[in-house]
Amino acid sequence: MKKKNIVKEKKDFDRAFKFNNQTKSKYAFLYTYNTKNEYRFGICVSKKLGNAVTRNKLKRQVKDIIDKSKLHFMNKDYIIVLKKSVVGTEYLMLKEDLLNLLKNINE
Repeated sequence: MKKKNIVKEKKDFDRAFKFNNQTKSKYAFLYTYNTKNEYRFGICVSKKLGNAVTRNKLKRQVKDIIDKSKLHFMNKDYIIVLKKSVVGTEYLMLKEDLLNLLKNINE
């Protein structure tokens, strides 16, 4: 994932949470916010999910899923908040769940 396609600032996360365009799945919540620029992704993983190694592994997996998906994204900020149920799940299950979530939001 390119650096320009990553949401890093707190105000951008807060803006997406404020408008509450939320979709949920078994392992994640997806918040969206329309922007004029290109699409961007932000990933939130709570400290309740595990230590830094676990949280970073989950973030890397989500970024990999987004990179390898062949979906076309609209000009929006996509904020993915992982649920506690994601801990201990297999990569393929997480991939299937997130791809279904992203397909539903783009349609």
